[in-house]
Amino acid sequence: MEFIGRVWKFGDDIDTDAIIPARYLNTSEPEELAKHCMEDADATFPQKVQPGDIIVAGKNFGCGSSREHAPIAIKAAKVSCVIAPSFARIFYRNAINIGLPIFECEEAAREIQEGDEVKVDAVSGEITNLTTGKKYRAVPFPEFMQEIINAGGLMKYVAKKVKDNG
Repeated sequence: MEFIGRVWKFGDDIDTDAIIPARYLNTSEPEELAKHCMEDADATFPQKVQPGDIIVAGKNFGCGSSREHAPIAIKAAKVSCVIAPSFARIFYRNAINIGLPIFECEEAAREIQEGDEVKVDAVSGEITNLTTGKKYRAVPFPEFMQEIINAGGLMKYVAKKVKDNG
């Protein structure tokens, strides 16, 4: 799987309240959450983000609460993946559970700039900044995690496994 998109850049410690503000948690509808994704970090993001765009952020992305709404909002905004040096552990797991690809790569997160066009090969973990030509290496997911992401999340993965074996 490969992702190509324009970069939106955010800093360190972007918490789940910045990803999807608590005032919008009266719904679990992905399309409604997408309308407010990242708006407290960048008020223009929900109106300007395009399908396939990529979020590049600083360390500890997704810290804060354990709400699944945060990765759901990002995925529903049609962001293809997130690159950061590190992710809060509960966000990391929630992202995989809902099928949002995330990549840990400190050098890429530091050097890639907002507006750059980036290509990410999810299988190899290679990140290429198409704007500058520089390549980076993220740790690729183990095969079973790639299968979960490719299926669209844990529940879809399990449903497929049950169907295939049943």
